[in-house]
Amino acid sequence: MAQEDDVQLDVTRAGVAVITLNRPDRHNAFNADVVARLSDIFETLRTNAQVRIVFLRGAGRSFSAGADLEWMKAAADWTHSDNEEDALGLARMLHRLHDLPQITVALVHGAAMGGGAGLMAACDIAVAVRDAKIRFSEVRLGLTPATISPFVVRAIGPRYARALFITGEGFDGDFAHKIGLAQYVVGSAEELDDMMEHIAKLAFDAAPGAVRDAKALVDMVAGEDIDDGLMRKTAHKIADRRVSDEGREGLAAFLEKRKPYWLD
Repeated sequence: MAQEDDVQLDVTRAGVAVITLNRPDRHNAFNADVVARLSDIFETLRTNAQVRIVFLRGAGRSFSAGADLEWMKAAADWTHSDNEEDALGLARMLHRLHDLPQITVALVHGAAMGGGAGLMAACDIAVAVRDAKIRFSEVRLGLTPATISPFVVRAIGPRYARALFITGEGFDGDFAHKIGLAQYVVGSAEELDDMMEHIAKLAFDAAPGAVRDAKALVDMVAGEDIDDGLMRKTAHKIADRRVSDEGREGLAAFLEKRKPYWLD
């Protein structure tokens, strides 16, 4: 059983949430209880309007080694139905992370294997240490990265996803940056704190409602034909923003050379 301390949540008064996977002796591998705890945390944060940015990191030497070995061992004796329900819990947790209205950032050092790499893909932004060890390792165990695949394919595209899924080849932070799995690369785990400050500042400069709508906008237009229907949808979306409280305030603040209210 996972203890509450296995996943720690810290929310500052300023509106920064830091989620720490805290099983360093197991390289922050997760089981069904850890997945459920993460899922509950994401649901709690979803309705917290005071939180503007969510960081996800791992304690100790790794970000997350993915599934716990004891969890996988137990699953081998479950029925197909039990395995499907268990996997659905992981899929729903990742979906809750992906759909958070706040900016979400994975801070990746050490190992990020299987589901750990899936957490990277489900976040809006990932920062990886250059010597991180990342792998979609499922085929090496006779499995496939099924539950994380929608998020990974969206993050890096089908070509790289297919190559990395079928070979299980490991790669580092620089390669993660090359394929779009990480947006930033740093030289050491200590530098992750500097990137937290940088990205948090960007988050607090942005209107929270606009951030939420911008995330939904990407999902709406990704893969769609640029036709009259899509153009009308995007025109409708910007019109909504222009007449919103945030849109009116942002324009007024710019013209009046003052800070908008979300920077107070």
